[in-house]
Amino acid sequence: MAMNDSANILNSAYLAVEYIDSFLPDNPLQQPFKNAWNYMLDNYTKFQIATWGSLLVHEVSYFLLCVPGFIFQFIPFMQKYKIQPDKPETWEKQWKCFKTLLFNHFFIQLPLICGTYYFTEYFNIPYGWEEMPRWYILVGQCFGCAVIEDAWHYFLHRLLHHKRIYKYIHKVHHEFVSPFGMQAEYAHPLETLILGAGFFIGIVVFCNHVVLLWAWVICRLMETIDVHSGYDVPLNPLHLVPFYAGARFHDFHHMNFIGNYASTFTWWDRLFGTDSQFIAYQEKERKKQCITKKKAN
Repeated sequence: MAMNDSANILNSAYLAVEYIDSFLPDNPLQQPFKNAWNYMLDNYTKFQIATWGSLLVHEVSYFLLCVPGFIFQFIPFMQKYKIQPDKPETWEKQWKCFKTLLFNHFFIQLPLICGTYYFTEYFNIPYGWEEMPRWYILVGQCFGCAVIEDAWHYFLHRLLHHKRIYKYIHKVHHEFVSPFGMQAEYAHPLETLILGAGFFIGIVVFCNHVVLLWAWVICRLMETIDVHSGYDVPLNPLHLVPFYAGARFHDFHHMNFIGNYASTFTWWDRLFGTDSQFIAYQEKERKKQCITKKKAN
């Protein structure tokens, strides 16, 4: 009975979104995107699309999403949004981070990406334009992938903080007490494999088109680069996502080393009380701000 009720709710939600979508104006980018997609299908093999296309999507998305945070360090106005203003980025740290990223991307992640083609073939996942799911289906699937990855990340990340193994693996990622965007995937190769596995679980569950692979890559990179950016910028559209943790939440994890283990959402830390130190810290900061305002007045 409960399963039928859930199915009815999901079906009703799907119909409601379809109804709303029918009133939205046509997307002017849809036809150019369709032409580009069909050109890709006509000129490249599935192996090339799945392997080199996925690598290209990852690399271009990663470094483009890092650009705003990189530029912020040169803009005095943006420094008021920096969460740890007493710990600025340095060229030395950023260069070290970049070199490690290149190693991880091409020697750890690329071999995994090479399995994408075989995954899509084994599960008969389509590449064609006509089979591509609508935008709201993709949004829902990406959200589902994020929920699954967040659960995996919370428990495995918390395990990596265990005192017996922390110094061997996860300590590499914590070399930077004040994180910056490019540092999002700066990690020990084993951590890249362990925590990165959570990325693929949602794909196995939801993937009904190769476009979901790329959409989820972009969404996941957008989130992890944002929370590692070191800046809490107002009007951030990601803050509209329900229960989104955000930069302050994860920045505290780098500063404190304990608590705030989840990657995207706040519910696991709230459920297990691993955000208690963060809540206490926020309250302390609020009191400081109130005292400062009173003195100024």
